[in-house]
Amino acid sequence: MAVELSVLKKRLQRHLGDGLVLVIGSGLSCAEGVPGMGALGHHLVTHIPASLSADDQKLWEGIHPLIKSKGLETALLQHAPTPSLEAAIVQSTGDFIAAAEANIIAEVFANARTLRLARLIPHLLKPDAGISIVTTNYDRLVEIACEEAGLGVDTMFSGQFAAKLSPQETHWSFCRGAKLAGRNVRYRFATKANVFKPHGSLDWYHREGNPVRYAGSLPLPRLIITPGINKFRNGYESPFDKHREKANDEIDKARRFLIVGYGFNDDHLETHLTPRIKSGIATVILTYELSPKAKTLALENKHVLAIECMVKSGAKGANVVVDGMEIFYPSINYWDLDGFVKEVLSA
Repeated sequence: MAVELSVLKKRLQRHLGDGLVLVIGSGLSCAEGVPGMGALGHHLVTHIPASLSADDQKLWEGIHPLIKSKGLETALLQHAPTPSLEAAIVQSTGDFIAAAEANIIAEVFANARTLRLARLIPHLLKPDAGISIVTTNYDRLVEIACEEAGLGVDTMFSGQFAAKLSPQETHWSFCRGAKLAGRNVRYRFATKANVFKPHGSLDWYHREGNPVRYAGSLPLPRLIITPGINKFRNGYESPFDKHREKANDEIDKARRFLIVGYGFNDDHLETHLTPRIKSGIATVILTYELSPKAKTLALENKHVLAIECMVKSGAKGANVVVDGMEIFYPSINYWDLDGFVKEVLSA
């Protein structure tokens, strides 16, 4: 039996309560204009060869045809890149995404665009410890959206220019006052978001053996984990390890999840996220197209509500997996965070 649209809206509205953790994947960045895996793969095929050694060139010649036929991640899983080839892939990936990100940021600063996440944040509860956001994205659109919405952003790096990874120091940097209450001291903190990036960030660099955060471009290796066989290994190096641990801690403590544009294909998060969802944690998934894993998760667990875009009989709307059933609702776009905010939270 179909769930009435008004009932669906109320259920979605009630979901944004205490203990919410946001998990944000590449789908949200793609919606804002950051290139996806297909465009990145094409860019690498056309830009990587010029900078390679003879040995890496030979290895790359075995990889790049697979990128065209099977996709970037599959190609890199079948042929593990050497450290030097991986460095070239990281550099080219970072430059490509940074260029797209710069155009989006310019529009935000010119007041020509409001990021989707910035529209959502006013509708979320603001716990004293901060809103928890876990993202697999390299770009800084999550951080910018949070600041545009009036939140501070804690990425565990302390400093304005050559920022160092220092979770303790950055935590206390948000303290805005203290008062004595009996024998106890109560601290007041700025409203903030805690952003955890287990795959790295465009503003993380490797400098003299240590991670450093700098907002601009530097002639140093970027600290981002690209798809492929080296991804899991690299996740255990600083600063990825600290971000992965904190992300998993937040996932383990969560009482509900809002998952946006994430395909459930990441080894670093899946060891914690999917088991937590299967344990009964209320979950809402919003995405343009549900991955097979995401759809199966929603169909087999009635506490998971998933929404994707669908065109049926010429009508564009949303395919909603609710209570283990798939239901098509024409003329709604709750799968897009813009539509979700406008049609569900602002209605």
